[in-house]
Amino acid sequence: MKTFGLIGFPLGHSFSKKFFSEKFELEGIRDCRYELFPMENIDSIRHLLAGEETLRGLNVTIPHKVNVLPFLNELDDAAKTIGAVNCISVEKKNGKTWLKGYNTDAFGFAESLKPFLKENHTKALVLGDGGAAKAVKYVLDQLNISYLSVVRTPVAGAVLYDQISEELMSSHQLIINTTPLGTFPNVETAPAIPYEFITDQHLAYDLVYNPEETEFMRRAKVRGAAVKNGLEMLQLQALRAWSIWNA
Repeated sequence: MKTFGLIGFPLGHSFSKKFFSEKFELEGIRDCRYELFPMENIDSIRHLLAGEETLRGLNVTIPHKVNVLPFLNELDDAAKTIGAVNCISVEKKNGKTWLKGYNTDAFGFAESLKPFLKENHTKALVLGDGGAAKAVKYVLDQLNISYLSVVRTPVAGAVLYDQISEELMSSHQLIINTTPLGTFPNVETAPAIPYEFITDQHLAYDLVYNPEETEFMRRAKVRGAAVKNGLEMLQLQALRAWSIWNA
């Protein structure tokens, strides 16, 4: 039996367990199981690795995409550049556990975003500055889309939410929410941006996937913007993780 799983905290509404359990069932994969490993403190990964002899791969979610890095033996090039991982392969090398980190968020985001991009989407506002935002900014760099980070507390090179002007909204017609605001059950919450300046030229992409239409998306849609949630990104990153674990 091979074990795969998700680490993070909290894990009450996990996409990954449902996705992989259904995949195993549909494809008749009987020698694999996918488990949730709620982990408030990343130091607990030591106990997990010691106690799960059949562990072959992990997905990583909030809040551990960055603070898991010191526990890894190796990073792939994308994860190294991004500075965050959401996928770990677990192997044995010379009798010792070898952990390699990957960032499949970048792949999932890029492939789900590209079909929606138009010629005017040359500048982006990236809401939030956590591990997911790092993957988003990596992809924007790859696509030659300039971006401005929007944060709650002052950070060099970023702007605060209350500094977003009509001019900024007009010049940045791709808006990406990387924060958890709007996630079930807190569905009434949304990033505090001036939605009145959104137009039908904007694309509002929300990494949140539950609910299907977030408050951020709803407010942008009312203004005529194209909207996209994070479900396809999640599906694509999960499939990429599966291919890594089975390479």
